[in-house]
Amino acid sequence: MKRLLILGAAVAVAAVVVAVAAYSAGGKDNSPGGAAPATGGATIASQEIDGKGAVLVDSTGRALYAADQENAAHKVLCTDGCTSFWMPLTVAKGSPTEHAVSGKLGVVERPDGARQVTLDGKLLYSFSQDSPGKVMGDGFQDAFGGQTFTWHVVHADGASSSSPSPTTNTGSYGY
Repeated sequence: MKRLLILGAAVAVAAVVVAVAAYSAGGKDNSPGGAAPATGGATIASQEIDGKGAVLVDSTGRALYAADQENAAHKVLCTDGCTSFWMPLTVAKGSPTEHAVSGKLGVVERPDGARQVTLDGKLLYSFSQDSPGKVMGDGFQDAFGGQTFTWHVVHADGASSSSPSPTTNTGSYGY
């Protein structure tokens, strides 16, 4: 009986380690299961989302965001714990592609070596609490590593929205 309990505990720990590794890998390349974004297809597209208008979405249909405090001309500020909630849109190689998006796409190298997509200098992220067609992080405020962030969904014209009453996180996402 004791051996069965030890074996069961070992299997449970292994399952947690595999789940954490899969989640971390998925956050690095912004696609389910850690698979690289499809080549030849659009990395970024425009999609109408109720209440938000035409917003930019990634290859999975999740809205893309930019932080007010961050742009490609400055240091990447969303790192470590921040990227477990705000997942950088990355490309493995080459240039990002777009469909019906105005503005200039680019790529910057993140501190971890990943290549993050930018639009007109804004670093692009998806929000872990979103699902395709749902925008939950527009106007969201949080803090990680002593840096405060205010996030806005990016519209197809390249503009970030301004929410009159931002959602303020008071602790669960702050690190």
